Amino acid sequence: MLLRAILCLVVLACGDLAVAAPARYALDPTGSEVRFSYVVGGVEAAGTMPVTAADIVLDFDNAAASGARVTLSAEGAQTGVALMTSALKGNDVLDTDRFPDIRFRSTGFTASPGGAVVRGDVTVRGVTRPLTLRATIFRPEGSAPGDRTRLTVRLTGAIDRHAFGASGYSGLVEPTVTLDIRARLLRSD
Repeated sequence: MLLRAILCLVVLACGDLAVAAPARYALDPTGSEVRFSYVVGGVEAAGTMPVTAADIVLDFDNAAASGARVTLSAEGAQTGVALMTSALKGNDVLDTDRFPDIRFRSTGFTASPGGAVVRGDVTVRGVTRPLTLRATIFRPEGSAPGDRTRLTVRLTGAIDRHAFGASGYSGLVEPTVTLDIRARLLRSD
């Protein structure tokens, strides 16, 4: 979800891309990944979460007209360590039995040097808070200048898990969760 919003901002900020009417993009799950990292017991740990739905519209003429809605599967989160994954999905953190999804809805896009800033609202555990992400966008190597049919977007940002009530294991796990999202987009219209 965040990936799509950031992609919109990045695309809008790239001056070397040709100007065009609003375009709809779909997420290509191949090569797309939502990664998150956190510190547990003083050691950095990481995990992934799948994107289950995305609706992205990019307007290269008017960034403010772009929009993104993205849904992640909290139930599908993985850390690579069964005990940590179970704790992450449990009632004290994501509580995936009650809140199986994480949702992002963009509220604004602003071009910035080398990319864009995407603002939106993220909902975790039924709690909605603002989230700002930095976005950079790339065309595949060898693609023609102005070709926007396939794009890769990298989105970065962070959230405080306590702001969403995901405060379990606070004596062991630090509150900041860092996001590093890579998304491949395919023009769908």
